[in-house]
Amino acid sequence: MKNIQRLELPAAADMHLPPLTSVEQVLEYKSKLTAITKDVNFLMSLYLHPSVTPEVIAQAAAAGITGVKLYPQGVTTNSESGVSDITAFYDTFAAMEKHGIVLNIHGEVLESLAPADTTLEEAFLPTLKQLHERFPALRIVLEHCTTAAAVEAVKACGPTVGATITAHHLYLTSHEACCDPFAFCKPIPKKPTDRDALVKAVVSGNTKFFFGSDSAPHPLQSKTSAEQGKAPAGVFTQPYVTQLVLLGLEEAIERGVIADADVTQEKLENFFSRNGRRFYKLPEVSGNKIILERKGEKIPTSIQSADGKNEVGISRHGAEVFSLTWA
Repeated sequence: MKNIQRLELPAAADMHLPPLTSVEQVLEYKSKLTAITKDVNFLMSLYLHPSVTPEVIAQAAAAGITGVKLYPQGVTTNSESGVSDITAFYDTFAAMEKHGIVLNIHGEVLESLAPADTTLEEAFLPTLKQLHERFPALRIVLEHCTTAAAVEAVKACGPTVGATITAHHLYLTSHEACCDPFAFCKPIPKKPTDRDALVKAVVSGNTKFFFGSDSAPHPLQSKTSAEQGKAPAGVFTQPYVTQLVLLGLEEAIERGVIADADVTQEKLENFFSRNGRRFYKLPEVSGNKIILERKGEKIPTSIQSADGKNEVGISRHGAEVFSLTWA
């Protein structure tokens, strides 16, 4: 990849979803988003909650809502109102299966429920298998995979189960996450072997795996002033997220995890754009492309809002990356 000076790719499909619990809330939020820009196809979702009944799912499908996000209660940021008993939602899942609504899962369990020497994600994987077996036509996305076990679990399921992989989980491990507040996120990055399994999944050509940024901005002050291990969870990658995926692949080549020949134009296009769109049954994009060129650009330490009131630190600041433009 070091010899590649220029890439042209279709616009990325970034598959991640915000928490809203009623159809009315979702439609109101969508109207605010479309008022900002009409050039983005926003795929809206509901936050799985007791109020999301089979009747609400029918209304959501009629309103064009795409998915429902399942957060196990207490496992991550904003999951306090999440799910404590998945079986209580079986009727809702059946309705989602009937109406073609996607189930997006944050796949972890509470630390108290995980067996010793098992990651929170690995402990959730039997639940993923059970859901898939009970609702085989329900499209399920295991969001932001972090383990080799998750990759294998998704591969073992049928074609209705896919997974997203973030940029930051392609280069971070638990070593960085425990020491650097800008590398701390949930799910927590795991062992080097897990990171490398994600890299291999990206370039495998397996259409089950596609891009999802899970980029999470937090004020610079809250990240830097918190006690060690208590910074808010979230890695901010969005301004350079495409380039950071490529950086993760380049570093994997340098480590000998993958070969230079494993990273092809077709595989990049599929991971960034086509695999996700096909899973969500969206049409191919024939409009704008993104151009990536080596110009010596380096990721800045942070960015500020237009009014200067908010500043957010960026992952991997100082790293040299491709420059990105739209065409």
